[in-house]
Amino acid sequence: MGKRYYCDYCDRSFQDNMHNRKKHLFGVQHQRSKKAWFDHFRGFSDILKDEQAKKPCRKFLQRGVCDFGPSCRFSHMTEVELMNLQQKVQDESRRREGLEDPVRPEPTGEEWLSRREKRQSGLASKGDGSRTEEQEETHDDVPSQLYSIPDLPPSLLPPPPGGWKVHANTEWG
Repeated sequence: MGKRYYCDYCDRSFQDNMHNRKKHLFGVQHQRSKKAWFDHFRGFSDILKDEQAKKPCRKFLQRGVCDFGPSCRFSHMTEVELMNLQQKVQDESRRREGLEDPVRPEPTGEEWLSRREKRQSGLASKGDGSRTEEQEETHDDVPSQLYSIPDLPPSLLPPPPGGWKVHANTEWG
């Protein structure tokens, strides 16, 4: 059958050869899917600027649904949503300027990993399996960047509060 190429952006696979891959990578569907993926990571100010430049979509206003979906060149945001987005942009700029001191500063990824490593080594040195309150509340310690990414695969989702439930009669393998 031969090798297959899987495109993460489009969620499809096809026979991997130079012609098929080139046709797919330069295709309209792949370009749209790739743009939609990277649009997930845009900041509030970029989204607001783009949405304010667009005119409202008549079909979306009349029917509540647009045939073009997210690739529509008109805006699907209501006035309330635009106001909320403007508020988020203002809050973000205030935080950046230092006018609004957060109660607890957001840790960087390296800081979070080093704290987690210390916590894990502390658990290993105890060895008795007892947990303190600080160790129980690991879901509050997860960086908020992980929660802001939509549609994460299950392997990358942070653990649920209280950890995963393991049943005694579960067979592995």
